[in-house]
Amino acid sequence: MVQAVGIVGGGIMGCGIAEVAARSGCDVVLREVNQALVGGSVRRLESSLDTAVRKGKLTAQERDDIRARIRFTDSLDDLADRDLVAEAVIEDEDTKTAIFSALGKIVRPDALITSNTSSIPIMKLAAATQRPERVIGMHFFNPAPVLPLVEIIPCELTSDETLNRTREFAQDRLGKTIITAKDRAGFVVNALLIPYLLAAIRMVDAGLSSAEEIDKAMVGGCAHPMGPLALADLIGLDTTVAVAESMYAETKEQLYAPPALLLRKVEAGNLGRKSGRGFFTY
Repeated sequence: MVQAVGIVGGGIMGCGIAEVAARSGCDVVLREVNQALVGGSVRRLESSLDTAVRKGKLTAQERDDIRARIRFTDSLDDLADRDLVAEAVIEDEDTKTAIFSALGKIVRPDALITSNTSSIPIMKLAAATQRPERVIGMHFFNPAPVLPLVEIIPCELTSDETLNRTREFAQDRLGKTIITAKDRAGFVVNALLIPYLLAAIRMVDAGLSSAEEIDKAMVGGCAHPMGPLALADLIGLDTTVAVAESMYAETKEQLYAPPALLLRKVEAGNLGRKSGRGFFTY
């Protein structure tokens, strides 16, 4: 049974996964690369918990209990005793591969090593470790404490035991809805979602309609809770580019190629909600 959880990466997704695990009663250690980033992760997590209290989703005592189950560190070595380590760093293959290589030398032989990647093949990450049979994809969605779905992605070398333990952890311990996907770039959700987002961006780029009108159309005409351009801003335009490029590199299908407008926005630092400006201003 997974009780001790490690998280690598204290951004929005890493903090969200840490919160989900701590809410389920797990003992959590979250690692960032330095103390300055650790401080930012602490503030991000505490802000999320405080918001849940204000909205009546948690009591003040529940918030304090969850917070007490999460520790922060800037050392990977502090994850050596974990039952499961979840990687949740930026969507960059070289960065993730380096982390998996290091984790393979640090964690216990029976520990599960999972990745929250949106699109990078799990086999590439597993090949960087000394224990590829213990590596599996466990892809949460933002915000992790709210959205119920987790994609479970075994690779060519993932053992049946690893797959079963990960399913049990995500579904029975965390209370998530799970699906199992093949180890193909984009898995299930992003293989469908990214072409949709890119098609909306191409419409803006071609001058066929404005971002406001496209989002209004999809919310009012298709009953989507959020339009595609606002959703891209929420995901992060840099993340959207990274996922699209990874999928295009594997499939060479044009529908996955990031449009020029999206690339220019990322180059300008207009990354969406996290930078205050993307297709909309926040």
